[in-house]
Amino acid sequence: MAEHTASPAIRTEPPAAKPDSAVVRDALGVGVAVGLSGFAFGVTSAGAGLSLLQTCALSLLVFTGASQFALVGALAVGGNPFTAAAGAFFLGVRNAFYGLRLSQLLALPRSVRPFAAHWVIDETTAVTLAQPSRRSARLGFTVTGLTLYVLWNLTTLIGALGAEAIGDTDAWGLDAAGPAVFLALLAPMLRSGTERAVAGLAVLLVLGFLPVLPAGVPVLVAGLAAPAVLWVRGRGARRTAKEAGR
Repeated sequence: MAEHTASPAIRTEPPAAKPDSAVVRDALGVGVAVGLSGFAFGVTSAGAGLSLLQTCALSLLVFTGASQFALVGALAVGGNPFTAAAGAFFLGVRNAFYGLRLSQLLALPRSVRPFAAHWVIDETTAVTLAQPSRRSARLGFTVTGLTLYVLWNLTTLIGALGAEAIGDTDAWGLDAAGPAVFLALLAPMLRSGTERAVAGLAVLLVLGFLPVLPAGVPVLVAGLAAPAVLWVRGRGARRTAKEAGR
C-alpha cells in the first residue's frame, strides 16, 4: 500500500495541453480588439499635423501604441520634437524587458528573432505568458502579433485618410482612445501594493507638472515614481529589520 500514499505535494505533472483552436481564438480576440484602435491613432496623428506618410511610417516601424500616442500627443500641443521622442522612447523601453522574458519562453531560431522582436508589445506578451506550453506560446504570440500588426496599420491608414472628414478629433474624444486601451491593459497587472503606489505617484507627478512643464516632459518626470517608491519601501524595510534586531 505504500506506493499509493505518496504526498501530492511532490508530484509533478506536465501542464495541461491547450487546444490550438482555443489559443487562436484568444489571440484573435486580443488582436482584433486592440488593432481597431489604430484608427484613433491615425486620426489623432493627422490632427497633430503629421502627414499620411509620417503617420503610417510610425505604425509600420515603431508599432508601440502607447509610445505612438505619447509622441503625437506631445507634438499636437506644441511640444519640442526631441522631448516628445524622449517620452515615447521611455514608454517603449518596457518592451525590452518583455523581450528578455519572451526570448526564454519562445526560444525562437536566431534567424527569426529580429522579426519577432518587432512584435514584442503588451498584448503579445500577455497572450504568450498565459499559455501552458511552448507550442501554444509560440502560436499565441504569432497569431496575436500578425493580427494586431496588420489591423493596426490598416486602421491607421484609414484613420489618417478619414481625419479630414471627421473634423475636430478632440470633439470626438478619439485622442483618448489609445491611452484608454493602454490603461485597460495595465490595470489588471497592478497586483501588489508597490505597483499600485508607483502607478498612483506617476499619475500625481504628471498631473502636477502638466501645467508648468513643456509637453512631453511630465511623462519623463513620472519615471521617477518607481525609484522613489522603492527607496521609501527599502528604507522602511531596513528600519523594521533594525528594530526587530534590538
